[in-house]
Amino acid sequence: MNVYTLSDIGESIKDNSYVGRGIVIGKSADGKKAVFAYFIMGRSENSRNRIFREEGDDVTIYPYDESKVKDPSLIIYSPVRTLERCTVVTNGDQTDTVRDHLLKGSTFEAALDTRCFEPDAPNFTPRISGILQFDGGDFTYKMSILKSADAEGSACNRFTFSYAPVCGVGHFLHTYNCDGDPIPTFTGEPERVLIPNDIRAFAEDLWGNLNADNKISLYVRYIDLATGKYEKVLINKYE
Repeated sequence: MNVYTLSDIGESIKDNSYVGRGIVIGKSADGKKAVFAYFIMGRSENSRNRIFREEGDDVTIYPYDESKVKDPSLIIYSPVRTLERCTVVTNGDQTDTVRDHLLKGSTFEAALDTRCFEPDAPNFTPRISGILQFDGGDFTYKMSILKSADAEGSACNRFTFSYAPVCGVGHFLHTYNCDGDPIPTFTGEPERVLIPNDIRAFAEDLWGNLNADNKISLYVRYIDLATGKYEKVLINKYE
């Protein structure tokens, strides 16, 4: 297999009923935009009862129907935090951990060294995180996954991937390989995917190929590297 092969994001997920939560980060084909996407899926009523809401330049997850909330600790958080020269996107409240460390002059890696996978045995859902760091009209990005070292959740393994952006190339990291009981944790490096110039085409390809029963919400942002301004697509299944 060619390690530089690029997959269409829709093709990579269309036959997979449950990839869980996913982050894509990359650069548009024309080299003008920094791109990221975050989506959530859910199998239980508690997990499915969610919507994304924008709060300024941040995004927060709220319950769609507050009366049905059973355990808010793992479903309500801010997946996107925007700082002066970087954007953080994660699948849990570690977004705020990373933000707080950065504001104190610390690093993405140091922040995540203080966190672990989620305590939802037997799945032990990985914490996945990404950061886009902007400088001089361009950017770099990193992605991280924190996952259980064994089936008992006795230890946490941490993996960080650092990228120099390439036009038209993105990396896709998700919490699970596929559905199962327990759900098998994502393995390997983030997958290489195509990043087109058109935000709506990218968002529609992603949303349209996520499993119809399990998909919940999607947020996509294209950031102009010259101006810092951005366009976005937000889709909530239950709104």
